This record gives sequence, structure tokens and C-alpha cells, in this order.
Amino acid sequence: MFRLSQYLRELDEPAPTGPVRQPPGPVVIWNLIRRCNLTCKHCYSISGDVDFPGELSTAQVFGVMDDLKAFRVPVLILSGGEPLMRRDIFEISARAKAMRFYVGLSSNGTLVDAAMADRIREIGYDYVGISLDGIGETHDRFRRKQGAYQEALNGLRLLRDRGIKVGVRFTMTEDNAAELPRLLDLVEQENFPKFYLSHLVYAGRGNKNRGDDAMWQTTRDRMDMVIARAWRWAQSGSEMEIVTGNNDADAVYLLHWAERTVPDRASDLRAKLVRWGGNSSGVNVANIDNLGNVHPDTMWWHHTLGNVKTRPFSEIWPDISDPIMAGLKQKPRHVSGRCGACAYLDICNGNTRVRAQRITGDAWAEDPGCYLSDAEIGLATPTDRVKTSIYRGTRHEAPLSV
Repeated sequence: MFRLSQYLRELDEPAPTGPVRQPPGPVVIWNLIRRCNLTCKHCYSISGDVDFPGELSTAQVFGVMDDLKAFRVPVLILSGGEPLMRRDIFEISARAKAMRFYVGLSSNGTLVDAAMADRIREIGYDYVGISLDGIGETHDRFRRKQGAYQEALNGLRLLRDRGIKVGVRFTMTEDNAAELPRLLDLVEQENFPKFYLSHLVYAGRGNKNRGDDAMWQTTRDRMDMVIARAWRWAQSGSEMEIVTGNNDADAVYLLHWAERTVPDRASDLRAKLVRWGGNSSGVNVANIDNLGNVHPDTMWWHHTLGNVKTRPFSEIWPDISDPIMAGLKQKPRHVSGRCGACAYLDICNGNTRVRAQRITGDAWAEDPGCYLSDAEIGLATPTDRVKTSIYRGTRHEAPLSV
């Protein structure tokens, strides 16, 4: 996750760079249940409204939590499927809070009525993220349920009004990128304190529908938009926050923006971005799925490192006998193509490896989701780039405006 607003605030009010600080353990995104009342178009877990056998029992979840705490995991993000469909979700959440984890809840929001909002407030979640993939019918189409938008928006409002920190998550594709301005306006008008723009990763239904991915120029246009909005908020003293995820080229794009806009502060920003270090799958971000399988992050469900039913997470996570895990933990990562030649590899860390693997079969090839031009990444000899959609079986020319 790239904390765009944080870096813009530091551009506006510079602070010392400071040393690199590694978190004590990884953030664990935990898919406690795969069942969901929706069948969203880009769901990485391919969830649906059916029971999935073999899911961890309450006792097994508690045992894993003990191991995670001993391993110094600081954050648990409880997800699904739809986590509110798990009968013991509040029992699990209350125990996590009592153990002093930072506890987030990732929900589609459609089940959050007044009574549910009260239960969520009682638990004291540190953060609740709810997805909106557009306004009205656009969101309903992505979520494949009529009325899902209004239900999710109502859930956000109920939680906000109870003093719970909420955020809107938005996965951008070519089909909904035009909705971004209205969503940013909505977040501002409703005083939802956080907006998370996620780039599409080719996992689950997101892989099946990867032909929907936003074109490079579309992505650049929308990044200009979110940077402008976050910069305005930062300069006005607003605590509203924009973060982005699943495309670490965003950090390099911001650096180029800073070089044009506040050139005297760009070198300080570059130092801070290097300290941040880019993609952290397999390092500072981990995933446990509903069956107890451990993955380098949520988009790696097709690659399992082990299972917490038979081996503790604390033993699975440091084990680099798995070649994917070994490669992800390497610094710098041994990536090839444009990523390997990029002058900003120390910032983005090779970006998202899943997209590279899905398109080329090689996890260490260049990330096809990088929307920066050859000139912007410091390549001396330009390459001919064409964005290819294997799903659609067509080639989409993507000229870049630099």
C-alpha cells in the first residue's frame, strides 16, 4: 500500500527522512470465510453464496492468533468472502482486540444495518473498509446485485455516524475509471476519512476478466486526478487520506510529479520513497486463506507456502525453500525486462509479480501493469510497448503522454 497523502503532506511540511524501520512482523490479511452474499466481477477469492468445506474452526483460529502474536504480527485485516457472514466473527474480533492487534475489517458493506453497526462499534475495530466500484448502477453491475451500492453507502454512513474510522475502496478498471471524480467528491462530501484506489491484479475473477484492466493512459489520467485531490487536501490541512495499492509505480509517478511541481523538495521525497521500499508481498504483507493456506499476499492464492493446520505460520513465513518466497524476499529482487533495467527499482521493488506471472508465466518478468514510459524509468534505448489482453485475445495500443 502506498500512502500517497502522507508523502504529499511531507512535501508540504518536510520532516527528516530517518532510518529504515522494519515492522516486527508482517501485516496479515486473513480471509476467515469464503462465503459471500455477492459474486463480484474481480473477486480474487472467487467467493460465492455457498459454504466452502474445510474452513478453520474457532479453536483453530484462536490457536493461529496465539502464534501470530508470538511472531510479533502487528496487524490483522479480517476479510472474506464477506467476514460478517461468519458466525463467530465478533468472537474472533474481540479476542484479537484483547490481544492488542490492530484489527481491520474488510467488508462489502451490504449487511451493515443499524444493529450490525452497533456490534461493530462494540468491538472497536481500528478501521473498516467498504468497497464502492462506482456510483449507483456501476457499482451494482460490478457487484452483480441490484441495490448493492445503496446498501454499501448506507453501511458506510452508519459506521461513520458511530465514530468508526471507515474508508472507501475502489478497484479501477477501464469500465469504471470515469466514476473516479464522483467517488472522490462523494468521499469528501460524506467525510469518509480514507479513499483507497486499488489497481487491478490478475487473480481469481480479476484474472478471468483481466481484459477489463485500465489502459496505461487511463491510469495516468486518474493518478493525476488523485494526486491533485490529495495535494489540495494536504495543503488545506485536511486529514482526509488517499492511499493506492497493487501498483508500486505510483510512487515513481508521484516523484516525477514532485520534480515538476516542487523541484526543490523532490530529492528529499526520493530518499523517503527508497526508505519505503515498494512492493512488500512475501515480506511485510502476508495472507492466510479460509482453509488455513498461507500465501505471499492475497493475490497469490494460486501459490501456497504451507498450511497453519499442520505447520505454524511462524515457521512457514521465514522459510525460503520455496523459490517464489525466496525471490520475493530478495533485495533487490532479481527481476528482468523493463523492471530489471528501471532506474527506480529501489523505489518500487519490481512492482506486482502476480501480473507478470499471469501474463508471461515468469514471476520475475517485467510487470505489464507498469504505466510509466521508457524515458520515465531511465531506459537509454526505448522499447516498443503494446498492452496485450490475453483474455480478450486482442492487442490494445497504449501510447503514453509524457
